[in-house]
Amino acid sequence: MRWTRTMKAGVLLGAAVLGLTACGGGEKQAAPSKGGAPIVVASFNFTDSQILGELYAQALEAKGYPVQRKPNIGSRELVYPSLKSGELQFIPEYQGAAISSGFNQSAPKDADSEHAKLAELLAPYGVQLLNYAPAENKNTYIVKADVAKAQGLTKISDLKKLDKVVLGGPPECETRANCFVGFRDTYHLNVTFQSIQEAGPRLAQLKSGAVTVIPVDSVSPPTADPAFTVLQDDLGIVATENIVPAVVKKVLDERGEDFKATVNAVSAKLTTAELRDLNKRVDADGDTAADVAKDWLTKQGLA
Repeated sequence: MRWTRTMKAGVLLGAAVLGLTACGGGEKQAAPSKGGAPIVVASFNFTDSQILGELYAQALEAKGYPVQRKPNIGSRELVYPSLKSGELQFIPEYQGAAISSGFNQSAPKDADSEHAKLAELLAPYGVQLLNYAPAENKNTYIVKADVAKAQGLTKISDLKKLDKVVLGGPPECETRANCFVGFRDTYHLNVTFQSIQEAGPRLAQLKSGAVTVIPVDSVSPPTADPAFTVLQDDLGIVATENIVPAVVKKVLDERGEDFKATVNAVSAKLTTAELRDLNKRVDADGDTAADVAKDWLTKQGLA
């Protein structure tokens, strides 16, 4: 999830990620190869980012573009530096978090303004944005449904009703304005932080009552599980998070308008509801990111 996005702007897009793996997946290309060096498509280390990487990679392959995948890399500290070096060339991003965590700036409140601001911030690093998708995946906070019902919790500010609030999240949450810092400084909650790296253990700690509230992706299965209640972010610490492909300018210049049209066609048809369903198929049903991406692209006529 997007909790892996912290990065100082001064080191943004600096050193290379090594050991890029070849594409694979065994899928036949639907068009003759366009040749040239493979386009390296990366993803962060959470489910929907990996699905998004597959969606764009497979759509490009269907048009004959050679692709290398670098999935599940980790945070921006690992992903962004290699965009400048050219080792990575394509990453599906999240507009608001890229601005707030990647550049430590306040994100605008609407998707168009976010797109314009992020494009301006990335331009000096030789990275451009294509069209953003209707689909959005943002940090969301959940509590146990029985606790929410007993205490009258419907929004984050309602946590003031509790004597003790423990926020469980990945380590970087502790320093982020859209996580622990926001709970403390914007919501003025008496909150303690418990570092829990992985999403599964965070959910287990919430179920056990060891923590009060945790962040999850807004497209993840727990947000639709009646055992949990999603808290409204009534003071707006989490920005709009539309999906947007960030691509090295050199690739866009070399590959031309057909490349852009192929990527934009995927973004245009991707909705939040569909992304949630794709996440469920991977996280809850056990399908692979490659398989659900292929199914969706076929359904949309893009593969």
